[in-house]
Amino acid sequence: MRELVSEAEVAAASGDDDLVVWAAQGMRPGVRAWAYGDAVAVASPEASRRDRLVVRGTAARVVPLVRHALAEAGPSYRPLGDAALIEQVVEAAPELEPAACFSWMGTEKLAPPREDATGGEVTGRQGSVSWLADSAAPEVAALLAAANPDSYAVPGLPRVRRWAGVRDGSGALLAVAADAWSAPTVGLLAGVATAAPARGRGLGERVCRFVASALLAEHGRVALMVDDWNRAAVVVYERLGFARRRVAATGLRA
Repeated sequence: MRELVSEAEVAAASGDDDLVVWAAQGMRPGVRAWAYGDAVAVASPEASRRDRLVVRGTAARVVPLVRHALAEAGPSYRPLGDAALIEQVVEAAPELEPAACFSWMGTEKLAPPREDATGGEVTGRQGSVSWLADSAAPEVAALLAAANPDSYAVPGLPRVRRWAGVRDGSGALLAVAADAWSAPTVGLLAGVATAAPARGRGLGERVCRFVASALLAEHGRVALMVDDWNRAAVVVYERLGFARRRVAATGLRA
């Protein structure tokens, strides 16, 4: 096993895989990474609210690397990688059990806006998406509680950096999205929510495009995580130009 000590080493060992490089988080304090043959594992504490052990490679090399990484980093870390790989890892490592399936989506270039993506009857202050002031945190929290209570990104969490939003003519907050847990070369879009009365008007797509454009300009790539059952969200992200990659997580049996 070879320990990797820089983001450049992680990128080289993983073929610049955006999920792996995102997990490295610029090798901030607490992150550790290893390589074994073609396999790479990155232990990233509190990355999108989970201790994640992101893996890539062939199962024959990933399995011993996962065991080594868990022994080094601790049992709170959950291996995460392409769904087919994680299935093979679970089959070969009886101490692990399936935990979750979802999708990682990423892009290096957004698709052009649709001609009809005007956001419906947009007037007044709702005419543009903007970054919100820190003082808007209670409004963001209230909107998330009502429209997306399972959101991992919420105001006040470490590395949830900033929020963008759309308001109506009276100033009420209708849709939000966050820049959260972004890495130096992979920005992460999270915390997307639209108020129920404002749905179907393209506001969520507009605020996502705004945040994704900013992240692309700053980081060169942008990604997000989405539940597979949330087909409406997946369609929006695909329309924006994100490519879908099915991933899965596993963890140590209790």
